[in-house]
Amino acid sequence: MKLNMASMALLAASLSSTSSLVCAFTRPANHRGALTTLSKLHFSTTKEPTQQQSTIRRRKALKQNTATLLSRASTFTNYKDGALFLSTTEESTTTAVNGASASSDESNLDNLFPNKNKSIIDLPPRMRFAPSPTGSLHVGGARTALYNWLVAKKGQLDFVEGDGGFVLRVEDTDVARSTKESEDSVLADLSWLGLTWDEGPNTPLAKYGPYRQSERSTLYSKIANSLIESGKAYPCFSTPEELDAMKARMEAEGIPPRYDGTWRDADPEVVKAKIDAGDPYTVRFKVPAGARVVIDDAVRGTVSWDAEATVGDFILLRSSGVPVYNFCVAVDDASMGITTVIRAEEHLTNTLRQGLILDALGAPRPRYAHCSLILGEDKQKLSKRHGATSCNQFRLDGFLPDAMINYLALLGWNDGTDNEIFTREELIDAFDIDRIVKSPSVFDMD
Repeated sequence: MKLNMASMALLAASLSSTSSLVCAFTRPANHRGALTTLSKLHFSTTKEPTQQQSTIRRRKALKQNTATLLSRASTFTNYKDGALFLSTTEESTTTAVNGASASSDESNLDNLFPNKNKSIIDLPPRMRFAPSPTGSLHVGGARTALYNWLVAKKGQLDFVEGDGGFVLRVEDTDVARSTKESEDSVLADLSWLGLTWDEGPNTPLAKYGPYRQSERSTLYSKIANSLIESGKAYPCFSTPEELDAMKARMEAEGIPPRYDGTWRDADPEVVKAKIDAGDPYTVRFKVPAGARVVIDDAVRGTVSWDAEATVGDFILLRSSGVPVYNFCVAVDDASMGITTVIRAEEHLTNTLRQGLILDALGAPRPRYAHCSLILGEDKQKLSKRHGATSCNQFRLDGFLPDAMINYLALLGWNDGTDNEIFTREELIDAFDIDRIVKSPSVFDMD
């Protein structure tokens, strides 16, 4: 799919009292900062709202006043940075958060995963956008956020009383690169686009918070320990030098490098002695023998991996105690009740490790949809060399948020018609992940 931003009228999808679409504009290809004078275009000014549109407006839930919620939240002693760790004593046994005290037995861990023993397809959609705060929000990330937001908003109309919603989760475990400035920038760009979240790092009274991975370390350690106790993970004392020698030996033998399982079935007494002695160790996941992971991807179709041959026993916690990316993602998706994950195809290989972890936890896997990359005019992955790719730059250039939403929606999706102009309500009503196209889209500014 190839769309041309200069050749189509990108509309600010605001409905006036006469049901008119207003604020259409084009962007000249020869001057990035110039915009034509905004003009009011009336499309069928006498057209009455359809029954479906009226129903959509009527069913929208009233939003609670944020200031009131913040005021209420501040009265709780455990309130921190917009997330309630424990709001009531009744919730303390079922909510996993930093500072929460709970036993590590398996029955208690079951309470951490709200979708356990449930069918994902029967639940209200709980979608998530999980940016890493290491830079600005770019076109690809904005499209991912939009697709997840559209599914969540549609689900909230279909399940008025359900627990569905759009979750914003900050994946900031990359301590060296993550910054508060980047997080603030991403949140500001999402707000400018109108992709407001129902739960996130600044959401008061949050049920599944906190929503920064850096604030969830207690939960990751607790679950890693439970996996060790159940025999699904183990401490690994192999040194960096031993691992390098292992890798070199396998490469020389023409074998794909992976951990050889030296500590997989080690004597428990030896393991205990080394822990008591303070020897550093990682926690590795014990990949079941002969394990295969198969998913039915909404975009890619059936995808499968031979887990044992592909990854071997992989690390969950580093020797520093810092959890690795895939472990955090799997735990968070399970504990936040995420039902569907829409993300870029470059994350497809991560699904193998995440699927194994979810299976070991007894939590159902979410449905996956891995979208193709967005390419530049030269058919290479979109990057800064193609010009402006950050949402903030488009904002500074004068683009309207609803115009960006309209354009981003069509970068990899269509509703089966020739329609290229949608209001937000129309997008919410029409969007279906089964219509996300598999072929890459071209971001063409000319």
